Amino acid sequence: MRGNRVRRTRAGGAGLLVYLIAYPACILFSGSGHYLLSGLVLLLAAVALFLQDLRKPGAPLLLRAVFSLSFVGGQALSCLKLSRLQVDWEPMMWCMCFLAFMVFWLTVEWGNRRFGVADEGRRMGASGGINTDRLWLGTVGITVISWISFLAEAKRLGYVPLLVRGVPHAYSYFHISGLHYFTVSAVLVPAFAAVWFGSTPRASAGKRRGMAACAVFSLLIPLLCVSRFQLLLSVFTAIASFLVLERSRLPVRTVLLTGAALIPLYLLLTAARSHSAAYLNGIFEMKRNLPVFVSQPYIYIANNYDNLNCLIRELPRHSFGLRMLFPLWALSGLKLIVPSLTALPLFVTKTELTTLTLFYDAWYDFGVLGVVSFSALLALLVLWMEHRVRDSHHPLFCVFYAQIAVYLSLSFFTTWFSNPATWFYFMEIAALRLFVGSATRRTGYGPV
Repeated sequence: MRGNRVRRTRAGGAGLLVYLIAYPACILFSGSGHYLLSGLVLLLAAVALFLQDLRKPGAPLLLRAVFSLSFVGGQALSCLKLSRLQVDWEPMMWCMCFLAFMVFWLTVEWGNRRFGVADEGRRMGASGGINTDRLWLGTVGITVISWISFLAEAKRLGYVPLLVRGVPHAYSYFHISGLHYFTVSAVLVPAFAAVWFGSTPRASAGKRRGMAACAVFSLLIPLLCVSRFQLLLSVFTAIASFLVLERSRLPVRTVLLTGAALIPLYLLLTAARSHSAAYLNGIFEMKRNLPVFVSQPYIYIANNYDNLNCLIRELPRHSFGLRMLFPLWALSGLKLIVPSLTALPLFVTKTELTTLTLFYDAWYDFGVLGVVSFSALLALLVLWMEHRVRDSHHPLFCVFYAQIAVYLSLSFFTTWFSNPATWFYFMEIAALRLFVGSATRRTGYGPV
């Protein structure tokens, strides 16, 4: 065990060394206008960090690895400066990104050295005392509630986003306060279905067909809502849940087949949103004439860092917790009683591009102190989860783990933990966990 820990630390240190060399080189290349070299050298560091952490024994989805590839890799793409919207970053922007990553990486490293790792050989799968009948009923119940909420919203608002033409932001208006959280609760149903199939290998054919129907009908909701993000979140969380449950890695063939299935659906939803190539390219303002299926994912990753740079440059004063406590204001209804709690402007490069990085709200609230504190807390969460997922035999914990893994793998996209839907999903998992009941450790130490 100790030898394994030493080898893991040295391997991880090699990746960090590449980053520490690449980051100042990236800044120098960017400052001299060599944006292609600036992005490529940092992208090399992101890949090195990711590959080195993959050698670590333990859970099949390594949270630090996916965060390194996502956050540093996203920053590298932004450094390429392929859009006219992108400008040279403020010195504080470079410092903030460096601090955010280093505090996270070093805190996880400290925890791994301090507490070590558990055996990786045990599998979280099998029922382990879990009431699979209740899991089936709970998943069916969530699917039904989600569909009832969706139909109620469609009747009240008078339209279904997929069936609307000529309205690019139809989904943005498809929202009844409070009720919409139950509509989007279908996002986690495919993950619950994956857990049920993995924990119930000898279920009756009728129940298996019923659970498969729940997964399919839940995926119809993001399609009808024309929400590409919810579709991707649902599919990725389900895949990640199954991987953690089975203690396996994702086969390349599965990656290719999943991508082949998602790409046409993504393009279909883009067309259904009335987003033509001319409309999108007009927003993205790319320096080169790139096809929209390249420019769209690029800008959705890269411009978020420029939005953060815009915030650092233009924010007149910090909000001291108001931004990060938005889930409290939203889920409690306080935002309706005291609108000033949420009346905070967004600082973005263009009004149509409102996605943000994971650390946007942390800077908005407390500046450098907020970013450092949030990064450290996120690392402590990762440490707790990676140790608990090796010990816990309750299959539903892997859905929570998978959800965090997806959020970290999309750290360039938005402020996940300031989103009330994120916390609603956490409560959904907790509620189903209570309904299903406790699992028992196979080793006989009692309930988890």
